[in-house]
Amino acid sequence: MRKTTKRCLSAVQKSKKWLSAPHLSIRRRFGQLHPPLLRLRSWQLLKPLAKAGLRPGGVSKAVYSRAPTRLLSRLWGLLNDVRLPRWLRRPLFSIYIWAFSVKMEEAEEEDLNRYQNLGELFKRPLKPAVRPIASYCLVSPCDGRVLHCSWGRDAHIEQVKGLTYSLDSFLGPQDWRDAFDPSLPLLRQLGVRPSSRLYHHVVYLAPGDYHRFHSPTDWSIQHRRHFPGTLLSVSPHVASWMPSLFCQNERVVLSGQWQFGFFSLTAVGATNVGSIHIYGDQDLKTNHPHHVKGQFHDCSYTECFGPGGLILEKGSPLGEFNFGSTIVLIFEAPRHFQFTAGSRIHMGEALGTL
Repeated sequence: MRKTTKRCLSAVQKSKKWLSAPHLSIRRRFGQLHPPLLRLRSWQLLKPLAKAGLRPGGVSKAVYSRAPTRLLSRLWGLLNDVRLPRWLRRPLFSIYIWAFSVKMEEAEEEDLNRYQNLGELFKRPLKPAVRPIASYCLVSPCDGRVLHCSWGRDAHIEQVKGLTYSLDSFLGPQDWRDAFDPSLPLLRQLGVRPSSRLYHHVVYLAPGDYHRFHSPTDWSIQHRRHFPGTLLSVSPHVASWMPSLFCQNERVVLSGQWQFGFFSLTAVGATNVGSIHIYGDQDLKTNHPHHVKGQFHDCSYTECFGPGGLILEKGSPLGEFNFGSTIVLIFEAPRHFQFTAGSRIHMGEALGTL
């Protein structure tokens, strides 16, 4: 009789451990069965093509480029906004937190029941103390992985090492400037001085990262340009074999000035990114079904916010993504500027020194 009672108690305890999703014990059990099972990234869906002999290029690249990623991303955005019943939030969010290594102890709100849908969890604000702003003049605008950082040559910048794209295609024509002269080289159009260089810094935000981005320096934004486009994955694995990926994807280019001259921040959309939101810009609507790829939409911030444009201080909230994406900084700085950031960076950490 005692042995039977002990066996029953033991079975109940095991079942409780198995179902204890808030404590994530399920992570260890699934990990024993198949570690990558719930850690798939969007780029990993392409692995069967590679195993079948279709390398990331040619036919497979063309097929992937024509996938209905915009429609799928809009559907994903609608799904993210569905209000979940309270009983489902904790187990569902716990699986997501485990799968993408989300650090909920850094979130301003740690109680999972307070998030009504997945979208709120993706865009969660953080506690101010966990992201101190460095005293350097230029800091990281977001959390993420640094894909590349260097200075541009001949109006071309690197997407990843070995793959470059045209700065003119990425930023578009500078016809919004008062003294626009299309006959001048692009660097002259941007006002880059001979004593300076044009630098770029690319940060990839994974699905589990903090999805809000902030002002990387003290600067004034004078112009916003929205490029509708595809919504391909911007993971490092796809970026390494898809030329001009950042020029194909939907993106929002913010251009202006900082203490050393030209400065721009570009938010690049990606698969499952339902929107790119810039705080205070009510006219910006991204991933809209009526937008036509190849066109762009301009907005003068000097008209919306005054002659100085939108003036931001370093660390000020600037915008947010849904799911993961990429931030590209392109800026003018003295020739002795040096990047100091490592491969992994957090919002507010120093990007370089002068």
